Amino acid sequence: MSLDKGNAGQQSTRRAQDRESVSQALGRIRQAARQGKKERFTALFHHIGPALLRLAFSALKRNAAPGMDGVTWRTYEADLERNLAVLHDKVHRGAYRAQPSRRRYIPKADGRQRPLAVTA
Repeated sequence: MSLDKGNAGQQSTRRAQDRESVSQALGRIRQAARQGKKERFTALFHHIGPALLRLAFSALKRNAAPGMDGVTWRTYEADLERNLAVLHDKVHRGAYRAQPSRRRYIPKADGRQRPLAVTA
C-alpha cells in the first residue's frame, strides 16, 4: 500500500481510557512517519478539519503572552467556532497566509545575539 494514496477513514478510537480520542488515520500516519524517516507525505491536507484545529487550539498555553497581533487565547476562544470555521475555510481555499513573526535579538553573555521570534 502506498502511503500517499487513498483516503483513510476518519474513525476514532481511544488509545487508553484516560486519553482523548485520536483519529485512526492520523495514528497510522504517525506510525508511518516513525518507521519511514525518509518517507514523503503528499496527501495529508484532507486531515485538516475543524476537529483537528480545535484540538490544536486546546493544546495551546492558555496564559501565554499574546502574539504580535495582540490576540490572546481567551480572546480567540470567545468566538472559537466562528474563528475555526474561518481558518478552516482559508486553509482549504489556499488563502491562509501566516503573519510574519516579529524578530528581536537577545544579547548573550559572550557578546553574540540570540534571535527570538514572536508569532501572531
